[in-house]
Amino acid sequence: MHDDLMAKASAWLAEDPDQETRDELAKLIEAGDVEELSARFSGTLQFGTAGLRGELGAGPMRMNRSVVIRAAAGLAAYLRSRGQAGGTVVIGYDARHKSADFARDTAAVMTGAGLRAAVLPRPLPTPVLAFAIRHLGAVAGVEVTASHNPPRDNGYKVYLGDGSQIVPPADAEIAAEIDAIASLHDVPRPESGWETLDESVLDAYLARTDAVLDPASPRTARTVYTAMHGVGKDVLLAAFARAGFPEPVLVAEQADPDPDFPTVAFPNPEEPGAMDLAFAQARAVDPDLVIANDPDADRCAVAVKDGADWRMLRGDEVGALLAAHLVRRGARGTFAESIVSSSLLGRIAGKAGLPYEETLTGFKWIARVDGLRYGYEEALGYCVDPEGVRDKDGITAALLITELASVLKEEGRTLLDLLDDLAVEHGLHATDQLSVRVQDLSLIADAMRRLREQPPTELAGLPIVRAEDLTRGTDRLPPTDGLRYTLDGARVIVRPSGTEPKLKCYLEVVVPVSAHDALPAARARATELLAAVKRDLSAAAGI
Repeated sequence: MHDDLMAKASAWLAEDPDQETRDELAKLIEAGDVEELSARFSGTLQFGTAGLRGELGAGPMRMNRSVVIRAAAGLAAYLRSRGQAGGTVVIGYDARHKSADFARDTAAVMTGAGLRAAVLPRPLPTPVLAFAIRHLGAVAGVEVTASHNPPRDNGYKVYLGDGSQIVPPADAEIAAEIDAIASLHDVPRPESGWETLDESVLDAYLARTDAVLDPASPRTARTVYTAMHGVGKDVLLAAFARAGFPEPVLVAEQADPDPDFPTVAFPNPEEPGAMDLAFAQARAVDPDLVIANDPDADRCAVAVKDGADWRMLRGDEVGALLAAHLVRRGARGTFAESIVSSSLLGRIAGKAGLPYEETLTGFKWIARVDGLRYGYEEALGYCVDPEGVRDKDGITAALLITELASVLKEEGRTLLDLLDDLAVEHGLHATDQLSVRVQDLSLIADAMRRLREQPPTELAGLPIVRAEDLTRGTDRLPPTDGLRYTLDGARVIVRPSGTEPKLKCYLEVVVPVSAHDALPAARARATELLAAVKRDLSAAAGI
């Protein structure tokens, strides 16, 4: 076994085009570090519907130039097998470690395979790449990003020509092409021949951002903004300036790209502590709202003053606010969300007489809904201009929520007032998440097995009226690894995360509200129910 491992590692070393990972791997081989080498050579990073994502480093279980070149070659072979040999592939990248290298390698591989490669001019938000695919009539797009993962990670996201992320069976077909590549020496990588796009693509994207706003709306809301050390700042500031909003006050420590994300443990606005600097800035300048993007700016977080201090709105709250705003503006078309998001969207759409769809988790599914006008996911993802960007877009979502805050400000009201109105109209929909991060992935499988073999019959004293194992699919949904429990006045979904070593449980309770003065009691009841559901679910899953 030891000899086999050393042979694998040496063969990888002989092909590795990157001096940095070559040195790293050579040291491990020389030291005979069997444990570390085993971890890196125990398989290969699996190419799935999120593309690739993993820790940077040498070896097939890490993100590095060798893995990226193989992924690009597999994608190129897939596109050629689909008769798209002369088509354009647009490549975007963020400001993480190695992102520019991975983008350049992808451009070289595409060029060598007879496709036309076009690379965005510099690190830019993921939605700009998603826009560019449709704008340029490309056959595919690649974004090098690990979104809001820790600094040591990077990733590779693949879009097809409709501008939305890949879904099965394309992922498995591309993975098979990747597996078929015997040696990196078989992959032509010319030194030049691809195009580096100019600013006109970004200008076209920015021109399109204006379209999400009502030309007659007020533009008075004042914002504090953090880019979370990512690539959102310049594009967001340009979009806000075009729209005529007051210039956002920046969180200076997090404004510019920094692949080490020095001020946050995780560069994700949802993680505890990530918004502390933004809240400190808000206390100093007292804006109408705080806006945060994640590092590749496809997500948008919103915080508001609640009483004496600031709090983050949940993704479901922002999702409902944007929906209500679009309804008020007379939007037509289908409203869609993933199954883990709040059922409030369905109620808002239903009351407005609009079609409503529920999809599996992920924007790759939401983006494929026929006649989509608006889609959102509780993990801070909002698609407010599906004709322009067939994916979540943290820039246009920020514009739209700031427009809504401006409209309400003119009426002497706030986002929280509108949330109260929605609760009175449709019932108080309160959501929470039980999320367990593990070192050992078998713990997730154990919890799922336990719930399948001994399913709970009630949670928080509420009977479970329907239990669905989503691996079998439903009449509306393709199969996925998950469990859905419908309770009398609540809903729970349990699923392994697709991008991180986490088990995620999505909880929602709905408490009827008779009038505005009944809201405090309804909130107290919802808080109590969510805590009890969480406790009982933890016990049932053994986590």
